[in-house]
Amino acid sequence: MSTETGIATGSETSRIHNIGYRAYDGPRLSRAYTRRSLYAQSLRGSFGLGRSVKSKVLPMLLFGVMCLVAAIIVAVAIAAPDATKLPVKYTAYAVYLQAVIGLFLASQAPQSVSRDLRFKSVPLYFSRPIERGDYVIAKFAAMASALFVLTGAPLVILYAGALLAKFDFGDQTKWFAQGMVSVALLSVLFAGLGLVMAALTPRRGFGVAAVIAVLTISYGAVSTVQGIAWSTGSTGSVPWLGLFSPITLIDGVQTAFLGATSAFPGGHGPGAGAGVVYLIVVLALIAGSYAVLMRRYRRVGL
Repeated sequence: MSTETGIATGSETSRIHNIGYRAYDGPRLSRAYTRRSLYAQSLRGSFGLGRSVKSKVLPMLLFGVMCLVAAIIVAVAIAAPDATKLPVKYTAYAVYLQAVIGLFLASQAPQSVSRDLRFKSVPLYFSRPIERGDYVIAKFAAMASALFVLTGAPLVILYAGALLAKFDFGDQTKWFAQGMVSVALLSVLFAGLGLVMAALTPRRGFGVAAVIAVLTISYGAVSTVQGIAWSTGSTGSVPWLGLFSPITLIDGVQTAFLGATSAFPGGHGPGAGAGVVYLIVVLALIAGSYAVLMRRYRRVGL
């Protein structure tokens, strides 16, 4: 019920309405809950869940391609009468399908952060009990998780198919674990680089182009220079040239530490000593991506 009080001031009348506002005395959720909610919402959005049908088409199509290729490989392995292992190594799968992974990242990283910048909704997040670090961690973790689902699901299919084909359980389990470690590292590295590129501009198209440029152009340039070095006899420089592209960095780490066969020309990947350098560069890029995102969001909306 409301009460009204009329106060006459000449020819005007003022009214005070008591509409019964009451203080909220219910449960107050923590920053951790808000961070988890933002993570879950961002992860679902990476696959178009909770969005329009149009937004689901590309991520689900790319996910389907990743899984379909794995299913075809399994079918070929099972059909082969004398096969004792899969025709593709677990650690090589993501390298072979890097174009699909890059397209997924280029389409979903801008969707995750560029829309918030374009529509100036970031200050609304920060008006709640959430800080800039919470926002960055949630977005980073969600994109890394989405990439891990994209790259890990096909390896699960390969592993299940290998067991159905009755390949050696011990070898397959070991190789599967190595592959999962590799794609986990790839997911975190690619997520950081993709979000940095996307967060630099509120324009989604520019973000897409930037992500594709970082992944595709760098790989093309490194592969070309490695090929030239190999053909001219400078084989010693081939492993070190791999430090300048994200996918070749992952290739070098898994070659040095995870028993993978290098995709470098001649199969000359880094040894254990050079592999330590590869791992340091990967970890530095991940930490640097996080630092750049934190710096970027110190200014957003202010």
